[in-house]
Amino acid sequence: MESHPHIFEIKDISFSYPVGKTVLENFSFHLHYGQKAGLIGHNGSGKTTLLHLLMGLLTPTAGSIRILGEKMESEKDFKKMRPKLGFVFQNADDQLFSPTVLEDVAFGPLNLGKSPKEAKEIALQTLESLDLKGFEKRISYKLSGGEKKLVSIATVLAMDPEVLLLDEPTTGLDMDTREHIIQILNNLDKSFLIVSHEYDFLARTTRDFFGMQKGKIMYYGDSSALHTHTHIHPLGKTPHRHNGIAAQEHPNDGHDHAHEGHVHTHEDDQ
Repeated sequence: MESHPHIFEIKDISFSYPVGKTVLENFSFHLHYGQKAGLIGHNGSGKTTLLHLLMGLLTPTAGSIRILGEKMESEKDFKKMRPKLGFVFQNADDQLFSPTVLEDVAFGPLNLGKSPKEAKEIALQTLESLDLKGFEKRISYKLSGGEKKLVSIATVLAMDPEVLLLDEPTTGLDMDTREHIIQILNNLDKSFLIVSHEYDFLARTTRDFFGMQKGKIMYYGDSSALHTHTHIHPLGKTPHRHNGIAAQEHPNDGHDHAHEGHVHTHEDDQ
């Protein structure tokens, strides 16, 4: 067993952007070794902010962050820790900047001190393991959106991180690419935390999920409870209330919410 059971341990952190309301206040969270978890919540609930705090891209105004048992108190601490954290950005263009796919995937290992030969071998092995053999010489910026997302995942896995953080990894992707990503994640023997609005995707890739609302964890449960389907609510557009994640009065306006331990998608009553 690991000497520090938690990969991430956040205690009572707060964060506000320079212009705007407080996003997180007295927020606590942990992810333990072996955990494959999803994080869901409405836009503005603080999900992406949390990932950026875990990577040290943002600095909390209060509270503490421990990663792999070590307290993060400065950029120096995060710089030392980042090679162990694999962060897949929501926008793949933020992750790909080399002329070719091979150069993009080899960049991480090179940055970790591998020789050019070693980095090339790692890149080729990583691409092959993700069923991306043949992408080596392709021009990164000419790839489709789905191909860019797959290559961005490869750039992270080539560094063999201890944990993955993925921000909306399936947004805007076609079904085939979505299935490819599900296969990749299910074959990984790594801990990860996925931010996503797609409940079925999380149900197929994670074991646990956290429901986040207004900067707080409001729910924690088994991902098998997550599923989506369409129904016509008997109350139609009349404001009504459900128990569950983010229980609140709302009109029937084509949104996702959870009740009775699972998630529904409402559509307008036609």
